[in-house]
Amino acid sequence: MNLKRALASTGIAVGAVAATNELLSRRAEPLAPALEGEQRTYRWRGMDVAYTEAGDPEAPDLLFVHGVNAAGSSQEWNEIFDPLSKAYHVVAVDLPGFGRSERPPIDYTAELYEDFVTDFVEDVTDEPEIIASSLSGAYAATAASRTDVSRLVLVCPTASSMPGGKKPLLKRAVRSPLLGEAIFNGIASNPSLEYFSADHGYYDMTGYSRSKQSYQWQTTHQAGARFAPASFISGYLDPSSDLESTLAELDAPVTLVWGRETDITPLAEGRRLADATGARLVVIDYARLLPHDEHPDKFVEAIEPDLPEISGEVFAEERRQSLERERADGHEPDPDVAVESEHDTDTVEIDVEDTGSEN
Repeated sequence: MNLKRALASTGIAVGAVAATNELLSRRAEPLAPALEGEQRTYRWRGMDVAYTEAGDPEAPDLLFVHGVNAAGSSQEWNEIFDPLSKAYHVVAVDLPGFGRSERPPIDYTAELYEDFVTDFVEDVTDEPEIIASSLSGAYAATAASRTDVSRLVLVCPTASSMPGGKKPLLKRAVRSPLLGEAIFNGIASNPSLEYFSADHGYYDMTGYSRSKQSYQWQTTHQAGARFAPASFISGYLDPSSDLESTLAELDAPVTLVWGRETDITPLAEGRRLADATGARLVVIDYARLLPHDEHPDKFVEAIEPDLPEISGEVFAEERRQSLERERADGHEPDPDVAVESEHDTDTVEIDVEDTGSEN
């Protein structure tokens, strides 16, 4: 009898988990494009990879590569993509396994993403400037060592995502059909998304609007959404190449942008990387991993030397007009998710720090 009860309880628990997973998957809608522009598809190794492009195709190419995390997508560039399209041919890609790109249950590795960024640069763009963040900064650096890139702007780049090395059991668990879905649904729940954003994404959560949170929830509940993040959280997306050596050997100029309050990849790491490679280091106050999202005007002002086609002042005006067009189309600003802003935009300062040599 005890065995029967135990089996019955197990069956009920498994059924409840399966039902919850199914309910959440049904709540997810087909993922809309994160950015305004022409929606394109790049066929790569049997996968359809989604990207958005905007601006004059004859203008210099500016490629955006989003960071890698459970909810990663090209939405990361929402605050700067459209205004920069007035001066550049802007292209923002959803990496394989993320966003609107296909998410097959393949083995996602750092080498796969390094190869992808290299091939995408060669096949879709023409000697672009690349703006990339976190782990994708390392992938972009490797791509720049293999093919023609005009310059790199890397936001808090890192070659290490998770402490403790590779965790094969965790990877297997998250990829598994029933348990894996339950684990990932927990990681991708609204409380978890808000926690991770507050813990290391944003300094001030007024930048994390409800529409951003909603998009993150939707993208993490698409079919196959857990497979690429399974490799991320288990340490399999950390590149084997040394980021410092790769950057030091590049011919293309490199600018590093750091949020002063970043703790996962602290500013001390940015200073060490800049000193070792001669890269230009720009530090933005009141920001963590997403200074381009929290302070878009200040971000573009900070990298103005890297954007010869547009000034920070012109960008700010273009962004103001873009926001006005959104309001005219009925898109009002979202209510804040969390706290009121702790500072005025004018108090956000930009520091350009000396480095060991010129890049």
